[in-house]
This record gives sequence, structure tokens and C-alpha cells, in this order.
Amino acid sequence: MKIDYNQLMHREISSFDHRPKLLLHCCCAPCSCAVIERLKEYFDITYLYFNPNIFPKEEYDRRRDQFIKLGVEVIDLGYDHNEFLQQVKGLENEREGGLRCNVCIANRMDKAFEYAKTRDFDYVTTTLTISPHKNAEFINLTGENLAKKYNIKYLYADFKKENGFLRSTQLAKQLDIYRQNYCGCEFSAK
Repeated sequence: MKIDYNQLMHREISSFDHRPKLLLHCCCAPCSCAVIERLKEYFDITYLYFNPNIFPKEEYDRRRDQFIKLGVEVIDLGYDHNEFLQQVKGLENEREGGLRCNVCIANRMDKAFEYAKTRDFDYVTTTLTISPHKNAEFINLTGENLAKKYNIKYLYADFKKENGFLRSTQLAKQLDIYRQNYCGCEFSAK
């Protein structure tokens, strides 16, 4: 039976008796805008930008700088594309959405949990599930496993539900946010 991660998120949010601290891993401003809109009334959100997969560095900087248009400040953990290349070594020819992408997503989420662990966050989640090109089940199972590893709650989500992706494209256009035409790495650009 397929799990409705969007429903799980709503159930979790409805159980709150206070505003929890959420670390939101943000892949890019266009994807983040609709997620921020959806979550801001329920959480005190800190925005984390950790995306060493993005190539070239100018693209990384351009995507990061778009958050100014959202009026949010992001914590940038730095750019080390060579680290990403080492993590996906041997997977360069994998299809988009395959094992290379899973390794990339899992590593970025792990870094978010690692950051959250040392800073007393209640929850961690990622904007990645807003994309129709990303596997929400894989992302949520990864989050579930990392929550156990780091002893921090993971906010299950499938942000593409409830027209999330459509809303992100509307907001990006309305706010004049640069929307890239590839996920990030040089392999996805092909």
C-alpha cells in the first residue's frame, strides 16, 4: 500500500501544541517558495542551502542568491563539488532519477540532519519532494532512517501534492525568481 506522506505531514502538524523549530533543506528558491508558504504558519523555520551537486559554481551562487527575493536568509554550508563527484563516482552514466540521484539526495539530507543535531532543532525536512521528478517515497524513507540515526524528528512530506509544484511555478514567476532547467549536476544538465 502506497503511503500518503502529505497526509502524514498534516496529521503531524495538527498534533502540535507549540511552534516547533524546523530545519528546512532547500534545493532552490523556486521549489522552496511554495514549501515556505505552506509551512511558515506552523514552524519557526531555518533555511539550509547545502547543494554541492550544483555545477558550475556560478550556477550554485545564482540559485542561492535567489532566496533574497523570498525575503529569507539561508545558511550556506559551502560549495565542495569535488565531494559530490567522489560520492557519485562510477554512477555518472546513471539515468536521471536513478542511483546517482539517490546518493546525492541522501548525502544532502544527511548533512542537514547532522547540522540540525548540533543546534537543537525539533524537525528536519527537505523541499525536494515538491519536484515531480523526485521520488517522494525514497526521500521520505531516507528522512525516516536519518531521524533514527540522529534522534531528530523528520517531517514526512510530499510537497507536490495539493498542487505544490504548480504553486511553486506561479510564485517563482510572480516573484521573478530564476528557474533553472536542470536539477543541478553536470550529468543532469545533459
